[in-house]
Amino acid sequence: MSRPGVRRTTWAALRARRRAVGRLAAWSAVEALPALLGGVLVARAVDRGFLAGQFGTGLAWLSVLAVAVLVGAAATGQVYRSLGAVVEPFRDELAARVVWGALRDATRAGGRPDTATVARLTHQVEVVRDTFGGLVLVVRGFLFTAGAALLGLLALAPPLAGAVAAPLVVGLAVFAASLPAMVAHQRAQVSAGERLGRSAASALAGHRDVVACGAQERVVSDVDRRVTAQADAERTLARMAALRSLSLGVGGWLPVVVLVLAAPWLVRQGLSAGAVLGALVYVTTGLQPALHAVVQGVGGGGLRYAVTLDRILRTSPPPGPAPLPHTDAPANAAASAPVAAASAGTGPAGDARAGSGPPAVALRGLTFRYGPHARPVLADLTLTVAVGDHVAVVGPSGAGKSTLAALVAGLVPPESGTVRLAGVPVAGTAPDALARLRVLVPQEAYVRTGSLGDNLRYLHPDIDDATVLAAAHALGAGPLVARLGGLDAAIDPAALSAGERQLVAAVRAYLAPAPLVILDEATCHLDPTLEATVEHAFARRHGTLMVIAHRISSATRARRVVVFDGDRPLVGTHDELLLRSPTYRELVGHWEDVAPPARVPLARS
Repeated sequence: MSRPGVRRTTWAALRARRRAVGRLAAWSAVEALPALLGGVLVARAVDRGFLAGQFGTGLAWLSVLAVAVLVGAAATGQVYRSLGAVVEPFRDELAARVVWGALRDATRAGGRPDTATVARLTHQVEVVRDTFGGLVLVVRGFLFTAGAALLGLLALAPPLAGAVAAPLVVGLAVFAASLPAMVAHQRAQVSAGERLGRSAASALAGHRDVVACGAQERVVSDVDRRVTAQADAERTLARMAALRSLSLGVGGWLPVVVLVLAAPWLVRQGLSAGAVLGALVYVTTGLQPALHAVVQGVGGGGLRYAVTLDRILRTSPPPGPAPLPHTDAPANAAASAPVAAASAGTGPAGDARAGSGPPAVALRGLTFRYGPHARPVLADLTLTVAVGDHVAVVGPSGAGKSTLAALVAGLVPPESGTVRLAGVPVAGTAPDALARLRVLVPQEAYVRTGSLGDNLRYLHPDIDDATVLAAAHALGAGPLVARLGGLDAAIDPAALSAGERQLVAAVRAYLAPAPLVILDEATCHLDPTLEATVEHAFARRHGTLMVIAHRISSATRARRVVVFDGDRPLVGTHDELLLRSPTYRELVGHWEDVAPPARVPLARS
């Protein structure tokens, strides 16, 4: 019906539920009982009953047919029940695939939440479920009903079975040959509609600029071209419906014409009137409705199924074998923008303070870029952060600060180089093991529905209430806890401000057992006083702190500062970098809204 991905996915869904498909087939065979017996019973009722003057015998044969119809009707209810066991798990798999793909894209470094996921989850998955169920229903109905009718014709009169089967096969061949073109035109119609929607939305959103620039004719022409393309696609799709009518005429109505025209000759050849009437019953109540259902079902819902499932498969890759790396929240959305800054080369980063064990963070020859042909965001970066150190990372927007945080956290792999946390290489480390080494708090904090205590204990479920409350007070979140009603209070994430969500995420990370905390602009929605309270609390916490600085005050509180200065990172204290780094002096000037400190001119002798 469509590309191999759709076919493979469909067959895999059916094979995975063999037992449910088997039950569906069994009940379908029972449901097809009237189609199997109808013609034979009508022929006997006519020949041995009504034409022979035995009305009681004729009614008896028709009573047997009525019983068969009742049995088939009872089986129809079981057919729909069995159909649900096939369709609903497939729908759940697709929904899980869409959700997993959306979470993967939103939480990776450089990722963004995709609002189209809502459409895929609420509309496209439901379209696939409904059309998949309809396809299974009409295809199995055709197979069992048409098969039963042909078997009945063979039992009634083998020559009649051949006369009916030949046009049926031709009609099916015409329909099958037209299916690939129908799918292609259906896909083109969907694409044309999407292009028209984007073009119209852009024109409406920018209508003021369009008028100001005098570009009305050009924009109208562009939208008109999209409207014409959409109309052409609709007309082409409508013309393809004529092929469905042709296949129905050949396969469904031609056998009726053949039987009606040949009836006198068949009777002269010794075929009874009841047999001819029974053959018409098989064609008109069995073969013809079954063919009509399968052609309309596959030609209508089947096309929507192929196109919609193909779109889901292309936009939502299957879940990977391992869970996503554990972080406190999705990666910072700031990393999603392409970074086009100067490469950060190996600079005088200096070695961290010596310790008895491996450093908390060790970066060696780290290079990363957002595409094979893009400029590197980080190039050959080497940096060491000692256990217990407090480091702030600063630099111009787009210099690679959030990218560095994502690399240290293990959310994205580097193009080259290594990242080690406490001597453990990030590459190849299982997500649960990585979560025990570090916790990342991004700019957009995640808070889930539930109690406040559950949110704060998320990374350390067994911690007691007293410790949780002490941490909340240490980070200045005590008033928030009191206002919400305590740890047992149910919270609505949408009712919290961005700053309140950041406070919840900060306390959660503070309570985490991981020794390394990475704050990626995690306090940008807090006022400067509360931000200082949070950072001072983390600085007193046992472990290592890396802050992607939002304000220059974060750099002044850190023991060491890493600044992306041109093509090389520099490391030093706040005062040292004011003397050594023009970039840092410029950042200080912008942040503090004061002129950067000037060098004192040397006196001339």
